Amino acid sequence: MASKKSRREFVKKSVLGMVMGSALATAPSMAKPNSKKEDPFDLGFAGYTFRHFDLKESLEMISKLEVTYLCIKDFHLPLESSEAEIKAFHEQLAASNVKGYAVGPIYMKTRKEIDEGFEYAKRVGVDMIVGIPMHEDLKYLEGKVKEYDMKYAIHNHGPEDKLYPNAKVAVDLIKDLDARIGLCFDMGHNMRDGRDPVKDLETYIDRIHDIHLKNVTEAKDEGKTCELGRGVIDIPAFVDMLRKVNYDGKCSLEYEKDMKTPLQGISESVGYFRGVQDAR
Repeated sequence: MASKKSRREFVKKSVLGMVMGSALATAPSMAKPNSKKEDPFDLGFAGYTFRHFDLKESLEMISKLEVTYLCIKDFHLPLESSEAEIKAFHEQLAASNVKGYAVGPIYMKTRKEIDEGFEYAKRVGVDMIVGIPMHEDLKYLEGKVKEYDMKYAIHNHGPEDKLYPNAKVAVDLIKDLDARIGLCFDMGHNMRDGRDPVKDLETYIDRIHDIHLKNVTEAKDEGKTCELGRGVIDIPAFVDMLRKVNYDGKCSLEYEKDMKTPLQGISESVGYFRGVQDAR
């Protein structure tokens, strides 16, 4: 039976050959990929990718791709989960060599929902919430961040989102608040709202606590999520910027195409991302 390392190398090389083509083949550092130091950021999955699958099915796909980190969605671990259910959940993740590093996104339309979200995150044992609070509750949210000593990453959702359409809008609202309040930077939605994800990564790095890694078909509201190497965002340039700004959080793939049959698309996307890392 092939080792995990050899299977991973096979996935990377085969997808790299199909998708990346000559663009990466001509990269100057391609000849000596082993000379590069390990990146400070980690590849993960946004739980929303698996909205049509139970936890067991989701972990099977994650494990096949040898991805280690998962942002936990409440359809896999409900907010009202008991201590026993949370313990069993973590044991199931650990058996697949997966670690839940954050919870969310969680919509928080009231202060009561903010309270419940922080208690949930504390019980789950993570130190970050990805969420969407109301503007008028941001000062209240700041108090909770201080009380729980926990990061809160506001998720931007593109032009349809009247609260946080892009990174600039979000940062302008939180710039004077505790630095633990930051962004879950959805680079695809940011692009759909007319922003440059590479430039915004550089500009707002001090407030970026988490990244939803994706590509989109168009830089406008009609743009749809697609395989990571097939959209309008320059992923190699994004990886270069991650390194330049020394981002040390998670890049969690959020794949919203073919959501009932995502394995082929997420396999291609994971292989592409790892191929970009190796080639630059």
